[in-house]
Amino acid sequence: MSKASWEGTVLAESDRCVVVEGNQYFPPDSVRREHLVPSDHTTICPWKGTAHYYSVEVNGKRNENSAWFYPEPKAAAKEIKDHVAFWRGVRVEA
Repeated sequence: MSKASWEGTVLAESDRCVVVEGNQYFPPDSVRREHLVPSDHTTICPWKGTAHYYSVEVNGKRNENSAWFYPEPKAAAKEIKDHVAFWRGVRVEA
């Protein structure tokens, strides 16, 4: 079971994560969206496509652009469509 947490709060938990480049991508239904705040930030991966970001917010603290997902991934990354990955201090346990 993989779990992502920040500031003592579980953000996502699943035994159905997809691992890509060492990152755990959590299925959409395993993510506690009440802690995610949409961001305008995007990045481009040559083989996955355009990543969109969320900031994580817990107990009034915000971790900017610390979660990302691919709403329209390229064919090579289709298995992570809408899955959410975390970084920037979010603890991910596999």
